[in-house]
Amino acid sequence: MSEQLEQVLGRNKIHFHQLVNFYPEQEKLLRFDFSKNNPALTETILSDTGLLSQYINNQLQQSGSRYGIGGYNEERGLYNGNKIFEETGNVNSTVINNRSVHLGIDIWAPAGTKVYVPQGGMVHSFAFNDQPGDYGATIILQHQIETIVFHTLYGHVSLKDLDQMAEGKYLNRGDVLGHIGTSSENGGWPPHLHFQIIADMQLKKGDYPGVCLKEEREKYLYNCPDADLIVNMMQYAI
Repeated sequence: MSEQLEQVLGRNKIHFHQLVNFYPEQEKLLRFDFSKNNPALTETILSDTGLLSQYINNQLQQSGSRYGIGGYNEERGLYNGNKIFEETGNVNSTVINNRSVHLGIDIWAPAGTKVYVPQGGMVHSFAFNDQPGDYGATIILQHQIETIVFHTLYGHVSLKDLDQMAEGKYLNRGDVLGHIGTSSENGGWPPHLHFQIIADMQLKKGDYPGVCLKEEREKYLYNCPDADLIVNMMQYAI
């Protein structure tokens, strides 16, 4: 399924509407590195939303960029110490592993930034996942191209955007889906959009893992191909 989906998305890449108002001929786009290999991301910064926001804003300002982007298949230290990302091996295990592999693309931008529908589809589900570290307000759309059905997930949007949602509602390409949410409504993160492609929702509604265990990386990446197949912005990142 994933190979078929990737091929279909690749063939239709030029037809997708941009997720945010980004103008590559006029603007810079900063590639963020939130991997464990970035020495600038100290434990102090990672454990404080305010300091992390300051780090992001400073990086954007210094590079002259309005948006930051990155994160697909990136192993991160951002999630250490947050219980929502902890998993035990089995019911009898005392060993705790942290989910650390990011499955979507993050677009870092100010709260209130408009998010657009890249491809016409219907609202599959939506929810307010309000635990610390979670998505906060989340919208999932279902699409079909060339007989292939797939889904797109939009995490960390504004809570008020959920008021306009209804399961089964059809949204057209280029419609305003929502807005990037504030830290108080997006799980406690600096404002950004988490965008993810999902082939099979596996009966989940309003939520799907955006981070997985290293041991399950291959399985989840197979179900969640590179989100830039739709975002189409990584080519401009510096």
